Amino acid sequence: MANATVKSVDRSRASRPPRGIRDDEPFLTKEELAGMVLAYQPDADRARLHKAYEFAREKHGEQLRQSGDPYYSHPVRVATLLASVRLDEATIMAGLLHDTVEDCDDVDLAQIEDLFGTDVAELVDGVTKLGQLEYQSEASKQAENFQKFILATVNDIRVLLVKLADRTHNMRTLHHKKKEESRRRVARETMDLYAPLARRVGLHYLASEMEDLAFQHLNPEARAQILHQLETLESRNKDDLERIRLAIRQVMEREGIECRIKGRRKEPYSIWRKLEKKSISFEGVADIFGFRVIVDTVENCYRSLGVFHTEWACLPDRFRDFISVPKPNGYASLHTTVRASGNRLVELQIRTEDMDDTAERGVAAHWTYKNSAYGFDMESSKAAGLDPTANLKAFGELLSHGGDANDFLEHAKMEMYRTHVFAFTPNGRLVLLPAGSMPLDFAYAVHTAVGDTCDGAKINGVPRNMRVALENGDVVEIIRRKDPRPLPGYETLCVTGRARAAQRKLRREFETQQFASLGRNLLERALRQHQIDPVSVDMRKISERAGFDGVQAMFEALGRTQEEVSRVIGVAFPGLDLDAANPDDTVTLDDEHAPSLIAGENLTPGVTLHLGECCHPIPGDRIIGVREPQKGLVVHTIYCGQVAKYDDRPDLWVDLQWTELAKSGVRAIGRISVNAADHKGVLAQQCTVVAQAGGNIRGVSTHNRDPGFMELVFDIEVEDLRHLEQIKAALRALAVVERVERLEESEFE
Repeated sequence: MANATVKSVDRSRASRPPRGIRDDEPFLTKEELAGMVLAYQPDADRARLHKAYEFAREKHGEQLRQSGDPYYSHPVRVATLLASVRLDEATIMAGLLHDTVEDCDDVDLAQIEDLFGTDVAELVDGVTKLGQLEYQSEASKQAENFQKFILATVNDIRVLLVKLADRTHNMRTLHHKKKEESRRRVARETMDLYAPLARRVGLHYLASEMEDLAFQHLNPEARAQILHQLETLESRNKDDLERIRLAIRQVMEREGIECRIKGRRKEPYSIWRKLEKKSISFEGVADIFGFRVIVDTVENCYRSLGVFHTEWACLPDRFRDFISVPKPNGYASLHTTVRASGNRLVELQIRTEDMDDTAERGVAAHWTYKNSAYGFDMESSKAAGLDPTANLKAFGELLSHGGDANDFLEHAKMEMYRTHVFAFTPNGRLVLLPAGSMPLDFAYAVHTAVGDTCDGAKINGVPRNMRVALENGDVVEIIRRKDPRPLPGYETLCVTGRARAAQRKLRREFETQQFASLGRNLLERALRQHQIDPVSVDMRKISERAGFDGVQAMFEALGRTQEEVSRVIGVAFPGLDLDAANPDDTVTLDDEHAPSLIAGENLTPGVTLHLGECCHPIPGDRIIGVREPQKGLVVHTIYCGQVAKYDDRPDLWVDLQWTELAKSGVRAIGRISVNAADHKGVLAQQCTVVAQAGGNIRGVSTHNRDPGFMELVFDIEVEDLRHLEQIKAALRALAVVERVERLEESEFE
């Protein structure tokens, strides 16, 4: 074994995709481009490739780019980029033709299909539509277009790959744009959208190039400084790095492990991002320089890791195993940082040839021959931990829940940018989630039905708060309820777009049901007041007479206060004396409606009953309900100034009273004002008294601070009105307190 050599292999699978032909270099002729494709796909049709090349050159004619180059040089360079990652013949042709439909007056999609086939035409159509969806200046337009962008790419990954190649070449020529504002806009959308999407499908080398080019336009001074420091550091440490390379080679030869060794220098933008994120100096970046050690088997990956950790001291917190748990884009490798010769910190990345190919080309690494046809090999892709359709469908799932486009854009960006944490189901299934995810995110990652019925969670066998952030290796068991129901305050219980979108959808559906239920109750109550038995009434006929598309639509409109109950009854029963109604009994807040949550949140699993934030009603207060448009029933104290606004709308009032359940064992918010001497420690004294009286302070603020005195406003969680009065009395007993009173509605503003 001592005589084993370290091979410097250069297999076709192992060859790295080039950066592509630069804009200042000659672009390929049709023969050169066809030859490039035929080198990896010998059964490609040379004549069709030539035909697509000539078609693009002819149709773009005398068009010029801002650089002064003939326009057709752009699609040729895009096709060259696609060929550099060995994509199929149809994708190369789509790269050549992607601008013809949009930019050439005498070309349409039917002509493309007739000349080059349906597959090529569909790809060109998809890329053309994406070209029409570039970000606009308006934020809302950006969000809507991003939705369309995702929809267009989910069905065929090749559409996205052509667009990424198109954007990469456009970034290479961005400096030719005359307006700085335009350059910065394109650079920003590249940084925000295209580079993260490239990483999402594993095209790291394209993502890195786009990021670096965008960084050059967004922060040229910072990039120049980092490049200068990089070059200085590399020059100063050149001998050290070569010694480390030689040491790695010698260690591997000694152990008889065949490998390739590649040096790696961190990209300027990647360094900048780390400097920003970790607030460290340039010298504090441990992985500026590193080496990739490429071996033949997974077994030798782990064997090599043991060898390096035996030879050099490692940094335990810098070890990552992406082989046992690959990244969502399929990236797999062992990462470790060691103190090599000269006490220098060096990052080592250990992987197989296939892993290295996937690391560089991502989804494009899995275009190969299968069953005598050249195309994407989904089986080998999934075996490598990369399912591009799943990666993009994660965004598509956000769309299925509907909702606001801006929310979709925000959460999709979160999905693209976050690092990941892995957790397990009780039966051992691995679930990858964005860092910071909570049990509700986990539930939706398992299945939408699990998320919709999530009611709690056990983490590592112990019941835990739903706001706990999951950690790597956690085993999560979701406690489910019988029926789907949105969780109150779900916004604070999840971070992933999928969970938030699903909860929003569930909330909308449940809200509709709740408003319809409220509307039914209001109509039936009004009918009884007019001595009409609701059971004997044909609600369908009433809804038709009132002009609604069905009974549920009528009930929902009544519940949302979009329609007057009196009008519906008047239409249904012409001639009925609407003023002759007998008041019904008051409505009791039953156990389902008991105010068990703090004011301002939903009081039921639904969304139709709310405690007024203006007066903070407490069990024991005399209360009244007011139906407010699009909100449902809002509970106020009878003294609340907001109620006066509805004096001329008695039809919106609902008399309410508390149940016994609501008067015991629940918590509500009371707001009081305390005028006290401005002495050292006075706030601590008052907080102690409140705690001793069983109150929970939810908020405190200072108002009207005068010499010698201060006014403090407390929001205190109490059981009922009597409890609040006890707390007020306890505060009055303090020598430093002059006055304590519950604030009226007008004083809340």
